[in-house]
Amino acid sequence: MNLILLGPPGAGKGTQAKRIVEKYGIPQISTGDMFREAVAKGTELGKKAKEYMDRGELVPDEIVIGIVRERLSQPDCEKGFILDGFPRTIKQAEALDEMLDDMGKKIDAVINIVVPDEEILKRIVYRRVCKECGAVYNLIYSPPKQDGICDKCGGELYQRDDDKEETVKERLRVYKEQTEPLINYYSQKEVIYNIDGTKDIEEVWKQIESVLEKIRS
Repeated sequence: MNLILLGPPGAGKGTQAKRIVEKYGIPQISTGDMFREAVAKGTELGKKAKEYMDRGELVPDEIVIGIVRERLSQPDCEKGFILDGFPRTIKQAEALDEMLDDMGKKIDAVINIVVPDEEILKRIVYRRVCKECGAVYNLIYSPPKQDGICDKCGGELYQRDDDKEETVKERLRVYKEQTEPLINYYSQKEVIYNIDGTKDIEEVWKQIESVLEKIRS
């Protein structure tokens, strides 16, 4: 079962990906993990990617594609995989299709977790993290008993820089710009499944599970 996971920042992709991994025993592959692995192993592509990353530049598509190919060729991907954070553009999606075709594989489903911008902003902008133990709160959905103080250890709560409103709005803008064309691309191939990400974690999982069971049968 070869899957792609789409969804804006804060949609809960990480949580649901873990469940897919646990239930179906296929690896979750994120571009970040792939880059780190290729760099750590010192592969030719890893060395090239590192040069761009060290300069703070985006790694070009041809290197990204090569690293994805290296990763998908590994034995743990034989029964399937979940791609998270890739493809990000139509060009990458087309290259992925070609690569999988060469490998005798195809994408079985694109799980698109849909959450409106207002909800994403509430989830991320109102998030607070404990400086001491790392516990996470949300001032709207799961506030601490005492303002600014962690219930668990009494540590100070703070807002991470990338949780600030302007940063989140920019991340959403980039996501829309890059990802909406992908949604159309996979809709035309009739492999996209839209999941209502505003529900609670269990409900979202039930929706995903029913899609995956349908694909397997």
